[in-house]
Amino acid sequence: MVVGATGALGGAISRRLRRAELRVLAVARDRVGLDRLAEDDPGVVPCATDIGKVASIERIAAALDAPVRIAVQATGLPRAGPLSTVDPDALGAAVALKAGGLLRLVRAVDDRLDAGSRIVALGGHFGSEPEPHATAAGVTNAALANLVRQLSDAYGPRGVTVHLLAPGPVDTERLRGLASTAAESRGVGVEEVLDEHRAASPLGRLVTAEQVAWAVGMLLDSEADALHGSTLALDGGARRGLF
Repeated sequence: MVVGATGALGGAISRRLRRAELRVLAVARDRVGLDRLAEDDPGVVPCATDIGKVASIERIAAALDAPVRIAVQATGLPRAGPLSTVDPDALGAAVALKAGGLLRLVRAVDDRLDAGSRIVALGGHFGSEPEPHATAAGVTNAALANLVRQLSDAYGPRGVTVHLLAPGPVDTERLRGLASTAAESRGVGVEEVLDEHRAASPLGRLVTAEQVAWAVGMLLDSEADALHGSTLALDGGARRGLF
């Protein structure tokens, strides 16, 4: 199952899991988008609910009719602004959505998890490489990493593994929208802002949604047990720290 299935990353992940011949319970607030996904592929089952609310636990649980092979929290964060202007309350709201949403997801699928099942959260580069222009993302993704470690201790004895994927900037419409806003405020071109993101990686390019989906698909392999509780960086070498 994929939470945030109508987003760029959630959509790519859903398609990857379908290629692995898994039925996908697609969870999102966007009912129209979910219906569109289901119309295009009968192997996608829509579940319209808000993972930011406690009622989502019951809705997701009621929609499940089989063991869960992999549960992915791919919900994106709303824009919150840089450190100088961010609303302090936005930090709590962001953590409640991403970290709280992961915990709601886990509670919804708990009795459907078997040995070999995967729990996966999408975090981000700024959780380990803090930047003042991405305050909410940094705080939230650091909290998410902590929660993943706690969940790995709790679920490991059941043979259920927990993973955090931390992409760098991903080439999506959302990133391009953010780049457009930044470019306008600075009086520069959008490509100049995107080039700055590309320059953060020694490869000089952005991560793609398909690469993130590939990493999720890789976790289906039995050998991926070795990654239990760890953070897998998908940032093209942008992270500078050793740990």
